[in-house]
Amino acid sequence: MLDKSLVVAISSRALFDLDESHRVYEEKGTAAYCSYQVENEDVVLEPGAAFSLVQKLLALNSTDLDHPRVEVILLSRNSSDTGLRVFNSIQQHNLAISRAVFTSGNSPYRYVAPFGANLFLSTNVEDVRKALDAGIAAATILPSNIGSNKNSNELRIAFDGDAVLFSDDSERIYKEKGLTAFTENEKDTAKSPLSGGPFKDFLQVLNHLQTDFPEKNVPIRTALVTARSAPAHERVIRTLREWGIRIDEAIFLGGMPKGPFLKAFGADIFFDDQQGHCDSAREHVATGHVPHGVANENSD
Repeated sequence: MLDKSLVVAISSRALFDLDESHRVYEEKGTAAYCSYQVENEDVVLEPGAAFSLVQKLLALNSTDLDHPRVEVILLSRNSSDTGLRVFNSIQQHNLAISRAVFTSGNSPYRYVAPFGANLFLSTNVEDVRKALDAGIAAATILPSNIGSNKNSNELRIAFDGDAVLFSDDSERIYKEKGLTAFTENEKDTAKSPLSGGPFKDFLQVLNHLQTDFPEKNVPIRTALVTARSAPAHERVIRTLREWGIRIDEAIFLGGMPKGPFLKAFGADIFFDDQQGHCDSAREHVATGHVPHGVANENSD
């Protein structure tokens, strides 16, 4: 594996639709779940909320499989026995995923770091929070009825700013002192770069991947979709410049609902720390909630 390649760890429930299997587990218990999965291990699982994202990530790889640009690792609470259905589905969907961990009900998050993952996607918020606490970009994949984004062959990833790409320092001022204090602070500190948030390193790796393609044929496009507006925009722009990070599109909404703009961008996934923004987004695109920062300090 090349240095600076992108490694994404994903849970089986984020990759595939396992709602029916999970319903069997909740209603009938572990033994019935195991029997159900074994009996149906040749029944191919339907795509889950992050399936299209994974397809496009793996499509970034060249034919040189010894040096992939992207590797996707499966982390699953299934046992190896019940996980056979997941691996069979991976093969039937022609996904180039060869590494996996099955933990038989235990949390798999502790394997995120040993694999060198830059991103962890799961439907289990506790696992996601543990990964974030360990300094790894992570998000809870939210339920959505949105199908695959087939409008573009490009991989399109959108990010919120504060508490996602950036620290929550400014957002904390807004929460505690209001919009006027936030605006004045951003004007006063416009030339002082923001500290990095949990997704800064992930965006840097995406930038590195972008440079691996011809300038006029880059299959990755990124966007910042933020509730900020002028004059709070300047600090964000200067921060990205200071970091040496290119963002392809920047959308300053001034509090407008984000969902329609994410649909217009054609995002394969959007990451945001605030549940309200995520609820707007998941009506239009696949969405990952980032349970980090001041907006999530009092949440369950």
